Amino acid sequence: MMTLQQLTQMAGVICPMYAIVDAKGRIVSAGPTLKKLRPRLTWEGRRFFRVFDLSRPRSVRSVEDLERTAGSKLHLQFRDTPQTGLKGVCTPLPDGQGAFINLSFGISVLEAVRDYDLTSADFSPTDLTIEMLYLVEAKSAAMEASRQLNLRLQGAKIAAEEQAFTDTLTGLKNRRAMDHVLARLINSGREFALMHLDLDFFKQVNDTLGHAAGDAVLQQAARVMVECTRQSDTVARVGGDEFVMILEGVLDTARLAAIAKRLIQRLEEPVPFGGQTCRISASAGTTLSTWQKVPDAQELLNQADVALYAAKRAGRAQHCFYREGMDKTGGADDSPPASSRPAEVRGSPS
Repeated sequence: MMTLQQLTQMAGVICPMYAIVDAKGRIVSAGPTLKKLRPRLTWEGRRFFRVFDLSRPRSVRSVEDLERTAGSKLHLQFRDTPQTGLKGVCTPLPDGQGAFINLSFGISVLEAVRDYDLTSADFSPTDLTIEMLYLVEAKSAAMEASRQLNLRLQGAKIAAEEQAFTDTLTGLKNRRAMDHVLARLINSGREFALMHLDLDFFKQVNDTLGHAAGDAVLQQAARVMVECTRQSDTVARVGGDEFVMILEGVLDTARLAAIAKRLIQRLEEPVPFGGQTCRISASAGTTLSTWQKVPDAQELLNQADVALYAAKRAGRAQHCFYREGMDKTGGADDSPPASSRPAEVRGSPS
């Protein structure tokens, strides 16, 4: 007949998380891995039900109850922290000597390996737990690598899209971006003002001080336009010294005239460069989306362009609103048109 010592030696190799309890419910022996989970606990002589709390079957309160569950799955956990969840199965020892209980971590194995710093040596050689952990770790690593790659690809895509819609010299939006904004506003039925601005005397700066000075002037002009508009507005460089501003919800012509006046005043401020002083001005033309029954992006751009060149013909450093026939008469007037647009022109909210 096998002695207790022989049984524990064999069990320690085959199932290192075993516990043997006597007929009174005291732990006679515990496997090496089970002891590793509570290294400061004196296992031998400790009552099984003071170390573990059985949640299922709920009726188990004694060794006799344990023996009656032979072959059934037990659900239990440590009473102290960390309250690691365990699964187990019990089989009675011969001649009423108690019970042999084999334990495992079940689905809590990942947390257990982390909490108790377990290695492959802590599991039975035939236990596939470690191999499964390696697979889980490999899968997690692969998923993390895939996630990082996706983030990098997404970042590269965003950067490429941003670059495709950005004027590299000024950092403003470019014509392509402006076209997208116009299409979005028109398709959504939103109302807006469109202002076309051209720098006056910019060619003289390029001709007399060079393109580097011209670039500095363009960058300063871009800063001024951003400062004079809202964050929700669109400022785009659409040509060498041409800019378009799209002001969503701004339909008050007096307010638009004031914005244009402030822009021109700011742009006339001298721009220092390399010990020299660059001086420019600006002309601007504005139209409103509400001045067309069915707004059309190309027609709005054409109206603003017509108003801009009317301002230039009037002596530059001026702002004009678009009027019907303006391209024929060439007249410049900063007041809003009265007859060339629908009577129900709406002002922007204050």
